[in-house]
Amino acid sequence: MTEIMVSDVNLNSVCERLEQHCCVDQNQHNLSSQPQTPVLKRHTNTGAKLWGRVRSKLLRQKLDPQTVQSKNWHLDVIEMNGIKVEFSMKFTSRDLSLKRTPSKKQSGVFGVKINVVTKRERSKVPYIVRQCIEEVEKRGVDEVGIYRISGVATDIQALKAAFDTNTKDILMMLSDMDINAIAGTLKLYFRELPEPLLTDRLYPAFMEGIALSDPAAKENCMMHLLRSLPDPNLMTFLSLLEHLKHSVAEKEPINKMSLHNLATVFGPTLLRPSEAEIAKGQHITTASDIWSHDVMAQVQVLLYYLQHPPISFAELKRNTLYFSTDV
Repeated sequence: MTEIMVSDVNLNSVCERLEQHCCVDQNQHNLSSQPQTPVLKRHTNTGAKLWGRVRSKLLRQKLDPQTVQSKNWHLDVIEMNGIKVEFSMKFTSRDLSLKRTPSKKQSGVFGVKINVVTKRERSKVPYIVRQCIEEVEKRGVDEVGIYRISGVATDIQALKAAFDTNTKDILMMLSDMDINAIAGTLKLYFRELPEPLLTDRLYPAFMEGIALSDPAAKENCMMHLLRSLPDPNLMTFLSLLEHLKHSVAEKEPINKMSLHNLATVFGPTLLRPSEAEIAKGQHITTASDIWSHDVMAQVQVLLYYLQHPPISFAELKRNTLYFSTDV
């Protein structure tokens, strides 16, 4: 994984300055002797082009063994129309980037059990999940690659700190922040839960259930597993499911995020076992095995629910059918 941090410059202000540089004064071509109101013609998406150039350079640049082994940040500069963007990059091994680390401070939200957060907030779904989803639905569903394209690391860390300290400026920060940073913050929240949203206890059953070949048996099993989730986990999962399915994927012709793409992004994040479970050796042995062995099954689990007809909390709780995966 490559982490990117834009330093010594605010991307929004860079884009504004860049647009000013890209304006063409059309009065210089006006031959009329009458005073004219200045008319400026802007090249569109100049900010996006600048950021695209940064990302393109990162993609073209091959990480040599020395860079991969180094823990230091690698500094680089991209210049466009007289505007310089300085950024730092370093390589983080997959084992570290996948690790779930419980927070030592139970007063925040990142790295804290979801039932602890919802009980403290007296809510059914954590505030951070509700606010990030609301902001993405407000101005992010038309964004190409939403949830797939990473936000700027410093912006995500700023939002993380704001939610952890419950600052009064959260709503203002959300409205001003790049939408990819908000999407990245939501993904980071789920990735840093001490145990996956779909729980360690049920992980083996999810893996067995998705592998069932009989459609009726799979349906009964997968619905029973949802009913077995703790209420905060289930409510949060259903909220995320509704958001991804009906707000994001419905705009696939615009944002290019199909149900399968969304399942690929969120599946491992919602299902990957905690470090304690990995150490037990019950499911997998190393972080590499997650990607080589179980990752496709994790994607398929989420894809199953995304493709399923609408699932309601009340309907699940009313249904008392029980099914054993030992069929």
